[in-house]
Amino acid sequence: MSELAFRDGIMDQIRLREERFHERAYLFVLAALEFQQARMEERRHITGRELAGAVRDLALDKFGVMARLVLDHWGVRDSSDIGDVVFTLVACNLLQALPTDSRDDFVGAIDFDRAFVHDYPWAREANASQ
Repeated sequence: MSELAFRDGIMDQIRLREERFHERAYLFVLAALEFQQARMEERRHITGRELAGAVRDLALDKFGVMARLVLDHWGVRDSSDIGDVVFTLVACNLLQALPTDSRDDFVGAIDFDRAFVHDYPWAREANASQ
């Protein structure tokens, strides 16, 4: 979904439901959804844990060492925030959820400190040399 099409009234709907996140957070979650689908052999429903992992991987791929800072700037500070973004998109009929899907699926799905600080390649190399 292009930014231009996304702006055409959709952000207004989203802002009525949830004001905490930058527009780019919603676009990035949608991009992470496609990123995850591309990694799979066939398209299917993606779990909250899988989507959170895709957000982590795509952020590291796109932003490297700045990944956490970028997500933080957009208001995404932990994996439960990813769930809030997703369920706002569901409420606006931009994504579909199964009856078994829940915001709780995202809680603790990834540890931002571990993903973006402790497990970052430079941190592993520094820890190995100590």
